[in-house]
Amino acid sequence: MNISQEEKNILLKAARQSIGSLFDGKKPEQPDYEKYPQLKEKLGAFVTLTINRQLRGCIGYIIGREPLFDTVCSAAIHAAVNDPRFSALKKSEFEKINIEISILSKFVPIKSYDEIVVGKHGLYLDEGGGGLLLPQVATEYNMNREQFLSALCNKTGFYSDYWKERILKIKVFTAEVFSEEEKEKNK
Repeated sequence: MNISQEEKNILLKAARQSIGSLFDGKKPEQPDYEKYPQLKEKLGAFVTLTINRQLRGCIGYIIGREPLFDTVCSAAIHAAVNDPRFSALKKSEFEKINIEISILSKFVPIKSYDEIVVGKHGLYLDEGGGGLLLPQVATEYNMNREQFLSALCNKTGFYSDYWKERILKIKVFTAEVFSEEEKEKNK
């Protein structure tokens, strides 16, 4: 993926403005797709919200059905108010959130668990109800491949060692991950 720093900044700003629209009603400005054609691509994306490095919401779309810009805006709103693990974001929390965006590559089926590269690949289990773990989950929680597979099984509703019984229908993907926190560090 060739997402420029300028495009990342546009997406981060749009995600924040989308969440802010819940409180002030102002929608983000549409980008100039002639100047930023990558923002028009139909790619999957997730938006993760944290406060003091603690998860506050994470929602996304594994397949892009709209332009990336719209997908990020929609995911940001849903992460703020529709993640079933949390109550809706309050206006008093809005300024405290850090926004992280993960733009997903195409999914590639694997034939062997040895193909999974921890820290590089995210996992999508295409069985049961389906389940997804972003690549950064493994590194943030210091997981090895076996722990990552167990976490994927748990998330999907299977018991943690289910992956040991047979090769599951797992697809791997990579993600371009960037955040407001990272943007501030790079200033």
